[in-house]
Amino acid sequence: MQAFIRTVNLVSQAVGVVAAAMIVFAVTLTCQMIFIRYFLNGSTSWQTEAVIYLMVGATLLGLPYVQKLKGHVNVDLVPMLLPHAARKVLMIASYLAAVAILAVMTYHGWDLVYISYARGWVSETVWAPPLWIPYLSMPLGFGLFALQLLADLIEILQTPSEDIVIEGSGR
Repeated sequence: MQAFIRTVNLVSQAVGVVAAAMIVFAVTLTCQMIFIRYFLNGSTSWQTEAVIYLMVGATLLGLPYVQKLKGHVNVDLVPMLLPHAARKVLMIASYLAAVAILAVMTYHGWDLVYISYARGWVSETVWAPPLWIPYLSMPLGFGLFALQLLADLIEILQTPSEDIVIEGSGR
């Protein structure tokens, strides 16, 4: 199990770097677009769409990395008030529910990628990129997020109830 957890953490780290690079590229592309439009008075036909796809992709691919850091928004008032054993049960139930929802989203994401690829869907813009490429960030992001949650769940199951810490609370 430790090998699985380490592997998932490494993959989450790697896609976090990819997501950060996508954000940097989107910002650079936005600056290039501003320069062409306002200083060269030129046309930008594909940059806006590329920036949108990059930012959405970065958001979805960044999900597992943020989970690895325990950076997602968290309401911890109820868990803080619960006894240790009940806190652990609540965390297990929450992680299982999240993994189930993400599994459904991953399945439907792969379905959308397959349909868009099989039918040759392209964007309705001048650039017209194949839509399966930006759609691919959905099943990858949700699937890797589910794996990271699963790795975190395994860690919770291996941790004694008294040693479980609620992130940010110090308890």
